[in-house]
Amino acid sequence: MKQLSRTNLPETISSALLELPEKVLQFGTGVLLRGLPDYFIDKANKQGVFNGRVVVVKSTSQGDTTAFEQQDGLYTVCIRGIENGQAVSENIVNASISRVLAATTEWQSILDCAANPQMELIISNTTEVGISLVEDDVHAAPPVSFPGKLLAFLLARYTHFKGAADKGMVIVPTELLPDNGHKLKSVVLQLARNNRLDEAFIQWVSDHNHFCNSLVDRIVPGKQAVDVQAAIEQELGYTDQLMIMSEVYRLWAIESSSEKVKRVLSFAAADNGVVIVPDINVYRELKLRLLNGSHTMSCGLAVLAGFDTVKEAMEDADMSACIEAMMMQEIVPAITDIYIREDSAWRFAGAVLDRYRNPHIAHRWISITMQYTSKMKMRDVPILLRHYQRSQEAPALLAMGFAAYLLFMRSERTQDGRYEGSANGVAYTITDDHAAWFYDAWKRLEPSVLVRTVLSNTGLWGTDLCTLKGFPQAVSTMLGAMMTSGVASIVKKAGAEAALVK
Repeated sequence: MKQLSRTNLPETISSALLELPEKVLQFGTGVLLRGLPDYFIDKANKQGVFNGRVVVVKSTSQGDTTAFEQQDGLYTVCIRGIENGQAVSENIVNASISRVLAATTEWQSILDCAANPQMELIISNTTEVGISLVEDDVHAAPPVSFPGKLLAFLLARYTHFKGAADKGMVIVPTELLPDNGHKLKSVVLQLARNNRLDEAFIQWVSDHNHFCNSLVDRIVPGKQAVDVQAAIEQELGYTDQLMIMSEVYRLWAIESSSEKVKRVLSFAAADNGVVIVPDINVYRELKLRLLNGSHTMSCGLAVLAGFDTVKEAMEDADMSACIEAMMMQEIVPAITDIYIREDSAWRFAGAVLDRYRNPHIAHRWISITMQYTSKMKMRDVPILLRHYQRSQEAPALLAMGFAAYLLFMRSERTQDGRYEGSANGVAYTITDDHAAWFYDAWKRLEPSVLVRTVLSNTGLWGTDLCTLKGFPQAVSTMLGAMMTSGVASIVKKAGAEAALVK
């Protein structure tokens, strides 16, 4: 079979797509960017909406760009999953990337892009650590940090266009940080001052460039299994070194009320997965509580009950019923208010359940338990507090999830200093900054005392959870039942009860 490339273009792709002008500078070659922003841009191009391609900056020295060169930036996105209860299977050739430039060897070519008047948008995904202030020389070739590289590009653009106000960029970071756009702007401006750049340039960066907060949400695992990819290539009639798999669900929420931003991000019209709104906190809250929160509150329960992946858990009627009931009966009522409407929360929860049931994504529960305590504090404690603002009755399923968290954190210390728990005869490593504290607590305290000791620890939660009426008793009762009857048995019983309520 021939390799996917410009000379071996599928009939479904118009060669005119490969001649569109470059409008986007993208820092990062990762699968999330290729499976979400680049997906939206490609879709819009095919609808004749955006009509622009992406120049990708490869910032790290790891890996190479050979596959991109051989395939002229073309790659296949295999979309697999469930949407509104229906199975989805779609293969899309993405033609949005024009070229990939390595910052270490092609820095001048990257700076040359600043002179392109049609280049108006910058996207990034450089991991959360990427948006941080480090000592950097903006005149280096290249600067070491992502903010340094971005600042150097903006300086080149400012210089070329002599500070023209209309030549500022729209900058949309996708790193998983709250207020990522505001934080990036702050770092860039400080770096400009540290480099003693002209005040007029610093003012231009601040006034005429739009740094937008954004939230991305799509699971893009990346490469397919070898046998799965071989079967897809056989079906498509070409080989593809850049093929990636993605779930159906997609969201890119971008915070702005600027008309210029809306014009530059015209690809938003091609897919309702892109939303441009003045405040994205509603989207962040829905994701944090219903997706991340339910994951965290269920992961210990699932591991201890013997489930390896989210898919396996959702294929079990009882575990699936527990997770669904936790979301619909306890989390949704807790988070809905004047900002989050109940119908919006219900729709989002339904989409999350579809994602959990995706048979093509093997998301391991043990991975979700990493830094379990900090995730519980950030994602789930606010749900509990919101619940008690509305009701003084202990939430049974959240109490069950919390009890499973405590039992999961019971461990033995290994000779090499790790903390290991055990479920169904299988050992697991606890990756949590508080593992040693829990190890000591379980060694010293009876379960009922441990429950109150943990819940009242304001250092862990920022508040005393023992003050929540009935919650310590509910957690203690559930923990005792798990230790006596086994977690799988408790899940079976709770699942049956949840199914009756439904």
